[in-house]
Amino acid sequence: MTPLRGQGVLAIWNGIAPGHDAEFLRWHVGEHIPERLSVPGFRRARRYVALKAEPAYFNFYEVDDPSVLSSSAYLARLNDPTPWTQSVVPYFTDTARTLCRVADSRGHGVGRAMVALRLPSPETPALSALVAELVADPDICAVHLLEQAEAPAASTREQQMRAQPDETVAAILLIEGADPQAVAQAADRLADDTAITRAIGALPLRRGLYTLDFLMDCPLAAHDHP
Repeated sequence: MTPLRGQGVLAIWNGIAPGHDAEFLRWHVGEHIPERLSVPGFRRARRYVALKAEPAYFNFYEVDDPSVLSSSAYLARLNDPTPWTQSVVPYFTDTARTLCRVADSRGHGVGRAMVALRLPSPETPALSALVAELVADPDICAVHLLEQAEAPAASTREQQMRAQPDETVAAILLIEGADPQAVAQAADRLADDTAITRAIGALPLRRGLYTLDFLMDCPLAAHDHP
């Protein structure tokens, strides 16, 4: 069973300048995520908040395939930000944004807890073997391995509103389950720095523990039309 919906993912980490979190959350839930899910090919959105991680927020969009993330419909949204978007995005900090293909995705369901590892090297057979080992653990419900699909398109109006250029990452390993402490312990046991170095020949760039804050599916009508 493949728990992710589609073969592409847009993965985003960001912080928010002090004093602007409440407005960020209102905008993200009230306008931004629904707007993104109206773009053809977007299937589901999730936002996580840090328990033991930096920056404060990790969110990702599951899409039909990576080409959705360079489609004319999506780029049109990026180049025509709403007034609310224009008032919120300049307060983003420490932003990383990567267009990904799904290299591997196993398990079932959506867990409340997620350990996210940013990796400096693309997926390898050894990393895929690690995914299989992780998903067999009883405290882990699903594991996803993402690989950068392509560089982002030329700078968009939305990107230009952020103070610094967005970071990207070569690969991402996501480990999810129901209980944050149990998921963190399983990840520390099976995917510690030694295991990751053995798999890709390098240490993770960052790792963090997050908890699910908001999830939204694409309206059925967007996918069930004749």
